Amino acid sequence: MKILIIRFSSIGDIVLTFPVITAIRNAYPESEIHFATKRAFETLLFGAKEINKVHFLDESFRVFKEQIANESFDYIIDLHHNLRTRRLTFGLKAQTARFHKLNVKKWLLTRFGLSRMPDMHIVDRYLNTLDKLGLNHDKKPQNTFHLPEDSIVSIKESFPELGQTFVALAIGAQFNTKKLPKEKWLELIGQISQPMIILGGNIDVELAEWLMQHSVNKTVLNACGKLSILQSASVVSQSQSIITHDTGLMHIAACFKTQIISIWGNTVPEFGMIPYRPNGNGKDKTFEVSGLKCRPCSKIGFQTCPKGHFDCMMKQNIQAISESLSKP
Repeated sequence: MKILIIRFSSIGDIVLTFPVITAIRNAYPESEIHFATKRAFETLLFGAKEINKVHFLDESFRVFKEQIANESFDYIIDLHHNLRTRRLTFGLKAQTARFHKLNVKKWLLTRFGLSRMPDMHIVDRYLNTLDKLGLNHDKKPQNTFHLPEDSIVSIKESFPELGQTFVALAIGAQFNTKKLPKEKWLELIGQISQPMIILGGNIDVELAEWLMQHSVNKTVLNACGKLSILQSASVVSQSQSIITHDTGLMHIAACFKTQIISIWGNTVPEFGMIPYRPNGNGKDKTFEVSGLKCRPCSKIGFQTCPKGHFDCMMKQNIQAISESLSKP
């Protein structure tokens, strides 16, 4: 049996397909599982060792479609479901099922504050897509992230100042309305007694350097722009806790035993994108400013607050966040 899973972006959304891949592999050990995504996420896919082959959407969509057509898949599971994925699968003989994105219900929530979203994690909704094809699967599959040997970071060798018990700070996010302002991060760092390491990409370097310059009498290390996504995942796997926005590293952290302190701005957990913990984790904490009529203002985010006040982040209880960390 030959199966194609489609998810073009982004880091968090792709990581949330990994339990689906594992569920298929467990149910059909001899199946051939392929994955279609953008080239930018090539490294991330090493985190899912059950994948047999990855197809990358580069500059030519026509060539990409030809490659997919030549594989002669039995099943296609479209977990992205947009116009481009419909074009990709049009005319193929494979049995195809598409993820229901619930865009109308999301619109009602962001536009009118009407919550019609199901009380279900997006991973479980992904799994429902398999049901449309009659494919067997675990109802609560294992949530795993594979770390290739060459991506494993030795904390003792690379960051000896951290010791054995440290906190990871994931300061990045694609949109600014999902991010704590720098002054709030600085306040939070000032209230944490454990050693800390700042994680993020190249776009987070400036913020990380500012935090380093203004943080005093603290063991705070800056790894922004210095580690690959897999290396960052390795650091997270060894951390006691991670403080993070609603972003990709949050979902990667859910694959490990790390305590997750998630901070939510313009987005809300009701979208079904909280850390996926099929076996539960009582140490995780979620922080959001309740009672704001303007929230959620978007299912994704903006670069600036539409209302100008940014209350969803400016009114976060920094003391409560710091106190929620597990004790060393």
